[in-house]
Amino acid sequence: MKTEDYAQHLEERGVKATATRLLVYRALAESRHSLSLRELDDRLDTVDRSTIFRTLTLLLAQHLVHAIEDGTGVARYEACEGHDDCSLDDQHVHFYCRLCQRTFCFHSLHIPHLPMPEGFEMEGVNFLVKGVCPDCARSH
Repeated sequence: MKTEDYAQHLEERGVKATATRLLVYRALAESRHSLSLRELDDRLDTVDRSTIFRTLTLLLAQHLVHAIEDGTGVARYEACEGHDDCSLDDQHVHFYCRLCQRTFCFHSLHIPHLPMPEGFEMEGVNFLVKGVCPDCARSH
């Protein structure tokens, strides 16, 4: 996707497409796996961590990205797939490699619908598989 397309997508969602917001959103959209704040900070060395965090907070609030809990105690972020709000239909299985400590998105493996007992309203679901990724398996 071109920078102009990312900018248009942000603007369509009511987010002014500043240079920093474009950098953060593009980094997430083009990553093969979810990224932590620290990883984004390492990739975007021209942007300070607090600005990245504020940008993530805005993108989360506008449902352009979602956060993942992978059991490490560190939030990881990824861009939502569709051009609409992130919804439960966008939820998919994640894989955490215990060796390289990366979290991979399995976009083609959707989480099944979970019927909730009366009175409970689901806002999100986390389905995490832990193990060893192919890269780490080859090197061991």
